[in-house]
Amino acid sequence: MTRSHRDLTVGSTLSTLIRLAAPIVVANMLQTAYQLIDAFWVGRLGANAVAAVSLSFPVLFLLISVGIGLAVAGTILAAQHYGRRELDAVNHVAAQAMLGMIVLSLLLAITGYLISPHAVTFLGASTEVAPPAADYLQISFLGMPFMFVYAAFQSLMRGVGDARTPLWIVFGTVVLNFILDPLLILGLGPVPAMGVSGAAVATVITQALSAVIGLYLLFYGRFGIQLQWHHMRPDLHLLWRLFALGGPTAVEQSTRALGMMLMTTLVAGFGTVTLAAYGIGTRLLSFVIIPALGLAQATSALVGQNIGAGKVERAEKTANLSALIAFVSLTVVGILAAIFAEPLVAIFVPDTPEVITEGALFLRLMALTFGLMGAQTVIAGAFRGAGDTMVAMIIALVSLWMLQFPLAWLLAERTSLDEVGIWLAYPIQNVVTVLVAWYWFRSGRWKQHQLLDPQSSATPPLAPPPRAP
Repeated sequence: MTRSHRDLTVGSTLSTLIRLAAPIVVANMLQTAYQLIDAFWVGRLGANAVAAVSLSFPVLFLLISVGIGLAVAGTILAAQHYGRRELDAVNHVAAQAMLGMIVLSLLLAITGYLISPHAVTFLGASTEVAPPAADYLQISFLGMPFMFVYAAFQSLMRGVGDARTPLWIVFGTVVLNFILDPLLILGLGPVPAMGVSGAAVATVITQALSAVIGLYLLFYGRFGIQLQWHHMRPDLHLLWRLFALGGPTAVEQSTRALGMMLMTTLVAGFGTVTLAAYGIGTRLLSFVIIPALGLAQATSALVGQNIGAGKVERAEKTANLSALIAFVSLTVVGILAAIFAEPLVAIFVPDTPEVITEGALFLRLMALTFGLMGAQTVIAGAFRGAGDTMVAMIIALVSLWMLQFPLAWLLAERTSLDEVGIWLAYPIQNVVTVLVAWYWFRSGRWKQHQLLDPQSSATPPLAPPPRAP
């Protein structure tokens, strides 16, 4: 692997954005492929196995969301210090973010392991589904420290402008998972079939490998960050800053997980066809949003470095350009999705015309605002890069808890629209949310969010580190 971290404060804004965003988008797509591989092989085991994994996902996502906030905080502070050329501070932030993630992951892993049997029972697992679901969860929680270590490494690399190194690691883990999944789930030769637990073991193995590689590269010091053991001594003041900065993002992601569970409960009341249509529509939405999420993550790093360097106008220009790219590209995707809605839904349920019709309607209504959703996602990424994580959280909470769910319930339960009211809540919420985010962005107050001490003069471009012998 080559050193591909970059100074994001110089050069063409468009070129810099694309070079950073493209590897992130591809890495996110590979992560989705990772999940699809698991789903494919677990599906060979039958409905109970699929249900066990599906039931486990909300619990895992809820606790993982807590760690996402700290990883985002590490990206923000590392990026802003890197923009100022304060490399010692970058290394110190990286070490403390990694230390915080390790401690937090151990606490969550122990908690999750202990509550797993009770969690699956609380979520209503049947007697056939509960044991494999609990086993899957417990094994997954054992791998949580590895997952958090790699998440911290990936976020820190993006903060210093390196998105290619994490991409190669993700690619390698996807290939390894492709080999391990059938081997451990179905068994082969001397390797016993482990069923659902095999999927979790395969994931833990790949997570452990990626975490070890990530730590090695951080201590190796040729990829923009150089950790040393003395950096790992706890700095309580900085750890508190990281948790305070990442807390809003953790709350935002956690409430999104709870919101998904709540919306599913509302949809389930309208029957199996509606629930299936909703599941397919939201799954397609999760694919569509991948480019916007990649652009948002790249925008956070770009805005962070440029604000750290005192180049606020370049930060704003980057955010504008990224939001425009997201809007145009996802609008095109939305038009295509609306035209080919039935064939897209039929990929998942080829022999159920009722679900195809309902799912196509849901997809078409959502597709009208794909571009707005992409622009809002990128704008939120700019807020985080500037350190304004509280506003990003508030916008997300308002859009979900004061717009989407109440509106879906009102239109579905208090009008004759029924399930169509739930579908309509999505585009309405997207329109209102992007207007709120754009208003705050245009106000410019996000640019005044001061994380680092004021700096008297601009810093020179960052020289590339010496090549490894």
